[in-house]
Amino acid sequence: MEFRQCEACHQPFRPRPQNPDQCFCSAAACQRERRRRWQAAKRQNDPDYRDNQKRAQKAWAERHPDYWRAYREQHPEYVARNRARQRERAPTPAGVAKMDASKPEIPLRSGTYRLSPVVDASFAKMDAWMVEITVISAACASP
Repeated sequence: MEFRQCEACHQPFRPRPQNPDQCFCSAAACQRERRRRWQAAKRQNDPDYRDNQKRAQKAWAERHPDYWRAYREQHPEYVARNRARQRERAPTPAGVAKMDASKPEIPLRSGTYRLSPVVDASFAKMDAWMVEITVISAACASP
């Protein structure tokens, strides 16, 4: 039987006869990578799986409400690295805004607007949309 190159560690391995399409060797790290890739593809392509994973994570978080607080207390290097990365992404506190914050000094008037997606890799928030607002037509002020 021929040798193949593992997709994770790039070392040669002999596939098992029971799995002729095998792409990963049997090393534990390579099997973890195989499962990680499978789960990522499944989340990307299967809305039911994605929803189930989201509900399972939420249930776990509700059962372990102090997990992250305890983790940060036990891992100060994690806290320091996270703070340093936050400073790199947004050097000043004014550079970080909450999603639901609005600036009262720049009110949006009634009218028709175009929302165009903006890609900003400096923020890791996956469920936030960054958009550019362009005026198409504005309402006329009453005389």
